[in-house]
Amino acid sequence: MLFNTAQFALFLLLLLALLRALPRRSWNGVLLGASLLFYTLWIPAYLPLLLIDIAVNYALLRGMLAAEPGSTRRQVWLAASILFSLSLLLYFKYAAFLVETALPLASFALEQELPLPDVFLPLGISFYTFQIISLAVDLYPGDGPDERHPVDGLARYALYIAFFPQLIAGPILRGREFLPQLERGPQPDASRNRRGAWLIASGVVKKVVFADFLLAPFVESVFQEPGVGNASFHWVALYAFSFQVYFDFSGYTDIARGVALLIGYELPENFHEPFLARSPQEFWQRWHITLTRWLRLYLFLKIARGLVRRGGAAAYSWAGPAAQLTTMAVCGLWHGAGWNFVLWGVLQGVLLATWRFRAPAEGSRLHWRDVPQMFLFYQLFCLTLVFFRTPDLATAAAYFDAMFLGNAKSGFPWLETGVVALCFASHLAERVLRERAREWQGFFASRPFGLYLEAAIFGVIFGVAVLMAGTGGEFIYFQF
Repeated sequence: MLFNTAQFALFLLLLLALLRALPRRSWNGVLLGASLLFYTLWIPAYLPLLLIDIAVNYALLRGMLAAEPGSTRRQVWLAASILFSLSLLLYFKYAAFLVETALPLASFALEQELPLPDVFLPLGISFYTFQIISLAVDLYPGDGPDERHPVDGLARYALYIAFFPQLIAGPILRGREFLPQLERGPQPDASRNRRGAWLIASGVVKKVVFADFLLAPFVESVFQEPGVGNASFHWVALYAFSFQVYFDFSGYTDIARGVALLIGYELPENFHEPFLARSPQEFWQRWHITLTRWLRLYLFLKIARGLVRRGGAAAYSWAGPAAQLTTMAVCGLWHGAGWNFVLWGVLQGVLLATWRFRAPAEGSRLHWRDVPQMFLFYQLFCLTLVFFRTPDLATAAAYFDAMFLGNAKSGFPWLETGVVALCFASHLAERVLRERAREWQGFFASRPFGLYLEAAIFGVIFGVAVLMAGTGGEFIYFQF
């Protein structure tokens, strides 16, 4: 059940009506049932795995919390939780990739062709696995206020993992930002309802109008047959794909956050106009923010500290870059089981480790003097996206060949170039709208006609979405 469908709209309206009709204390129970139903409606076979993952990890978490802080038993419980979660992820997401990688050697040794395992990828497993691990690691020390989260019941733990707005593709939550909200219970109000409605409208426009209607057909036609068009078609299609994946994924996040606000919960932001970044460091502070946070806290810092402990003072100069390369290689593999994704991640690590332009202060305003850095980084990032979009390294090589050596005489994609320019202008407008959001919300709230104007805007947006609904499909990040 996709966010951008009439079925989901009906599901959400019925759920909100049911919640408003019931006592507030029962809402979390209803939300857990609705979340499991939402997940089941995709493919029912996914549900048992999710329930097993939740039940086993809750039992392991309770065992860890019952053990003395710092004890070996506590370490064993934590290790068991991490290993169990990662084992499921590795099997369902990477078994076919690992077998395919080793298949030529095995087939040669056994002198016969071996079949690839047919393993389905459960929706959202990459996201909720990271969420499970982060909570266990956060609670492991057990000696500070930041680590004490209200996880005193399986139902609350299950809702933390399976909350339907963010279950399939994030944002990736941490216990300290969501479990206290579950303990207090949902707190809907007029302000949250207004913000939620605007976020949903924003997400629908991004997904339906930009990602699916304006960008996807052209991107698909060029990437499906590299070399058919001339070089200009391949360059413009690459820029178009960068905005397609951005509008698609940030559109999902906007809708997820908006739905949560209508219910009465806050989810963290996941995007801040990443293509206005002036460096790879700034980009990863603005793109898929909750994944970047997870990788930094639970992988990069631990790898870097481990290298420094082993290498001593001499390791300070190389531990950071080595940890960045390793972390981003894992980031690439997290996105997909293929060498093209690994190479994409490694290239992101190389950019992070080697970027030597003066980094701007975080949160500083954009200036014209920043344009060269923005342009250079955007070009380099888009070049790495060839590996992200193509299914394998051979297709990526064919695409690069068409970009730099293509000589087909097929004109210039003027219309598609205009669409990309429109996307960039919209990206700039996002920054302005986000910075002035409270001012605009206050304007609508303080005017007698504000409610009617908002309703008219929403009506136009959702009307356009209905007219264009047949042009799109699943969100891109569902495959991850």
